[in-house]
Amino acid sequence: MRKLRNEELERLDVDAFKKTEKIPVCIVLDNIRSLNNIGSVFRTSDAFLVEKIYLCGITAKPPHKDIHKTALGATDSVEWEYVEEITDLLPRLGSQGYLKLAIEQAKGARMLHEFMPQKTGKYALIFGNEVKGVQQKVVDACDSVLEIPQFGTKHSLNISVSVGVVIWDFWSKLQK
Repeated sequence: MRKLRNEELERLDVDAFKKTEKIPVCIVLDNIRSLNNIGSVFRTSDAFLVEKIYLCGITAKPPHKDIHKTALGATDSVEWEYVEEITDLLPRLGSQGYLKLAIEQAKGARMLHEFMPQKTGKYALIFGNEVKGVQQKVVDACDSVLEIPQFGTKHSLNISVSVGVVIWDFWSKLQK
């Protein structure tokens, strides 16, 4: 086996990416502190053709060198919008037909592997602060809560890892 060079990967350019059909998923980042995590979410969203990223609260927005360091240009390809207060965004997403899903550990949450997104559905995946998680008022405003199952001693994953796991899960299920 030979490792492929970047030019052999046949990736889309930014213009082609913008015209390509996306999966019916948007990501909502609420009060994310780490600019590297934000950049990683952009990069993962680019890789799996996510429709849009919403940045809320204290979540930093491009352009910023620390976001760019991990996004590697994905802030130019993935559509994004800053909305200061997430509670202003959630009703708007609901009126646009998105099922609002908090990614959190909560009583009554559905395990991610048990949830089957429908190809005709639209999904807003809400991720919260690295320490405090998704705010309770946001959980209350969502249609449901999905939890990433974990089996070790730690009770959480890094936010960028969580986003990657969930996007991959949705992308792979929507391809079937």
